[in-house]
Amino acid sequence: MSDDPTAPTTGVGPHPQPWPEDERLDPELLAAGDRRNVVDGFRYWRLEAIVEELDTRRHPLHVAIQNWEHDFNIGSMVRTANAFNVEAVHIVGRRRWNRRGAMVTDRYLHVVHHPDEQSLAVWLARHEVVPVGVDNLPGSVPLESARLPERCCLVFGSEGPGLTDEMVRACSQLVAITQHGSTRSINAGAAAAIAMYHWALQHA
Repeated sequence: MSDDPTAPTTGVGPHPQPWPEDERLDPELLAAGDRRNVVDGFRYWRLEAIVEELDTRRHPLHVAIQNWEHDFNIGSMVRTANAFNVEAVHIVGRRRWNRRGAMVTDRYLHVVHHPDEQSLAVWLARHEVVPVGVDNLPGSVPLESARLPERCCLVFGSEGPGLTDEMVRACSQLVAITQHGSTRSINAGAAAAIAMYHWALQHA
């Protein structure tokens, strides 16, 4: 613990008594304080209560991430998906993924695992969600000029190899983020944030 009184702190301390009568509140958090990375409106709320509230206003956006190489970007992408309150995050490939970058935000999301590209495609078709691949591949259109479906799933490949050929075939369209420098591609976590923000400008 730092003795510096100007050091930044996260969250709030114990709630003054008498405690409010609200079944959404967690007695342990009321007693000990709430240091979680949540907005002030959710302070002291039980995790389950926060998820229930978010479920009432989730956006009809899905995000799918191919997980073939234990990509460290997945945690960052999940954290961004939480910020945009997407309907679900889909992990395609390996079930285990690096959660450190997610900062436990995956607990507030619905995370669905699919063993391969086909199972994701079947799930999306069943739920009438349109898959849109995000990668700078031949045939992709500039993201900034693309009109994204409201009920769509932004699909991202692993850092480096990008989308697999089978995933590309499963997507209804491909979009790419226009770049103006020398690098061939941008970080997958950054690309996901840009694409989600573009969707939000159109539909959120």
